[in-house]
Amino acid sequence: MSDLEEPSAPLSTPKDSSQAAPVPAANVGGRYAKYVLFVLVIVYIFNFIDRQILSILAEDIKADLGINDAEIGFLYGTVFAVFYAIFGIPLGKLADVWVRKKLIAVGLGFWSMMTALSGTARSFASLAAFRVGVGVGEASATPAAYSMLSDYFPPALRTTALSVYSSGVYIGSGIGIFLGGMILDYWNGSYPDHLTAPFQLKGWQAAFFAVGLPGLLMALWVATLKEPRRGLSDGIETPEHPHPFREAFKELFALLPGTNFIVLIGLGGGAKSIIVNLFAGLVIFVLSYTLTNMLGNPVQWVALGIGIYCAFSWAQALALKDTAVFTMIFKTPTLLLLGIGVPCFAFITYGIGFWGPSFFLRMHEVGAAEAGKVLGLSAAIGGWFGVTAAGVIADRAYRKSPSAKVWVALLSMIGSLPFIYVTLTSSNLTTAYICNFIFSMLSPMWIGPIASTVNDLMLPRMRAMASAFYLLMITFIGLALGPFMIGQISDIYAKSGSTSAQSLQMGMLLGCCISVISIVLLFAATKTIKKDLDTRLTRARQAGEEV
Repeated sequence: MSDLEEPSAPLSTPKDSSQAAPVPAANVGGRYAKYVLFVLVIVYIFNFIDRQILSILAEDIKADLGINDAEIGFLYGTVFAVFYAIFGIPLGKLADVWVRKKLIAVGLGFWSMMTALSGTARSFASLAAFRVGVGVGEASATPAAYSMLSDYFPPALRTTALSVYSSGVYIGSGIGIFLGGMILDYWNGSYPDHLTAPFQLKGWQAAFFAVGLPGLLMALWVATLKEPRRGLSDGIETPEHPHPFREAFKELFALLPGTNFIVLIGLGGGAKSIIVNLFAGLVIFVLSYTLTNMLGNPVQWVALGIGIYCAFSWAQALALKDTAVFTMIFKTPTLLLLGIGVPCFAFITYGIGFWGPSFFLRMHEVGAAEAGKVLGLSAAIGGWFGVTAAGVIADRAYRKSPSAKVWVALLSMIGSLPFIYVTLTSSNLTTAYICNFIFSMLSPMWIGPIASTVNDLMLPRMRAMASAFYLLMITFIGLALGPFMIGQISDIYAKSGSTSAQSLQMGMLLGCCISVISIVLLFAATKTIKKDLDTRLTRARQAGEEV
């Protein structure tokens, strides 16, 4: 019997409702649960194909639209990340109160359409607008999937399940790079003059159409899944919410500038809350203005500043309307340590993942098809194996120690760093490829254990919101800053006389220095997690939760 087939204790199942078909407790971790996991992995693969393909297309897009490294980093990271993070909060709330399979299906259809429409872009602004749409759509998937899988799999198997799901990141990233490189070389070779191509599309535009349209069909498949009872695998009954969309819009209005004041007043926050909010907005504005003066690229810092202000407004409103959820998210030491430490390492993985193809194209002068094939397969195979193996290892070790999951994540981070250093500094192409493969295998091993830990620390009704917060932090620090800052450093070195290859190499090497923060904070989390897990129900009751 495999780990995923481990039987769980019988659990009580709430009565049926129109919102979800009942899933018997005996099926927790069973055959249908594995089927749902398989489908959701494919969804996540589509998620990252659509997101990552931009990396292999970057050099062609830069040349066609006349933009620099920082601006292409902005397109991949910040403009996507800010809207992904902002809409992740209300969509995370919707995942906690609505039918999760429907939310995932609608989101998949929307972001697939936005990806395909990216192929119609003729300017930096239009491509940025479509990237916003991709970010909004993709924000629907992961919090809902984490919550759904946490109900389908018991705590003893949850890390394995979430790790298998998370492997879709690397399979999708790999396929995106691989397909993008193949399509780009084929299209440009077949139609050297794009005016003779179908619809006068250039290679990078055709690639967006090719990867976006299949997702529309995948959305129909997702809609056929059965919705599990919320709290099923934990034996904690959670009733369906009567007005799910009303709750989601409350979260959206709480974070949008302007409506946030109305929400604060409506929640009884009074003048003090408004003053605190305005002061926070002023501080964020000053920081954005300062960074713009120091580093340029005002659109980067304005967009990021707006995103951070929206997140602050949401947290402020949450403290007033749902003290229990606010307390469990913002007053759980382990979650706060992971919420900063993990995103700092995501800064590296997002940055390296995006700039890797450009690095090999510039430093080793390989073609897009070769870079796409080797780096794509490395990400897909190495990432899949590393993420899945980490889940199995962490679940087995967790039976002996509550800090095991965090230790697996910490050791994966430390172990991956020497290999990315050799990848970036070796003059031998074969050595660089091999070390990149090992980095691709080790560096993502934190994903499943940490995602599982975030869910373990929360009660069932709070999991999607906690996951949305966790993903928000990864998005702001990892995705919005990683690719952009590496591109920014690269531009600075290029202006000082370095070649494009040397400047990008320095950007990637210096970006890895942030790993020190990750290592320190995750080590601290190994010391706090046992107490936080042991006191979960007590702290929730003290915060007003009826458990």
